[in-house]
Amino acid sequence: FVTLKEVVDEVGRDAARFFFLMRRFDSQLDFDLELAKSQSSDNPVYYVQYAHARIHGIFENAVEKGAVLPDVSQVDLSKLGTPEEMALIKALAAFPDVVEGSALNFEPHRIPFYLQELAGHFHSFYNKNRVIGEDAELTSARLLLLKGTAQTLKNGLFLMGVSAPERM
Repeated sequence: FVTLKEVVDEVGRDAARFFFLMRRFDSQLDFDLELAKSQSSDNPVYYVQYAHARIHGIFENAVEKGAVLPDVSQVDLSKLGTPEEMALIKALAAFPDVVEGSALNFEPHRIPFYLQELAGHFHSFYNKNRVIGEDAELTSARLLLLKGTAQTLKNGLFLMGVSAPERM
């Protein structure tokens, strides 16, 4: 058998926590050490943390290009409307219910599954939509959407005791 300390030493604290929290209390755990160590989109903790880091990279790029990170009161959110933007907004709106349901039902696995889904929506949005463009209002709206996404990813990871790196 392998001790938990050996697993943590092998894959790191973040991956160990994420993988253990992904399982229901009544399900068998098949811990894939190689997957937990990999730095690919197949690794769920890497996938979620990478989404958070990528958003911070977009913020840095925006600042370099002279864009100001927007304040919610100064943004016209009606500029958002692509299917990917709507999916991301709906996923963000679900976070409080996911956390509440997780707590009320003693089902912490809901949070890592939610974070993987949110990261998937972000990656889909990012692959199909240019965040920083010629339209300053659209850029501001998209930056604000990503600000909310980054904060939600960070909050979810915090609840799990997993780090939310700004660079990877």
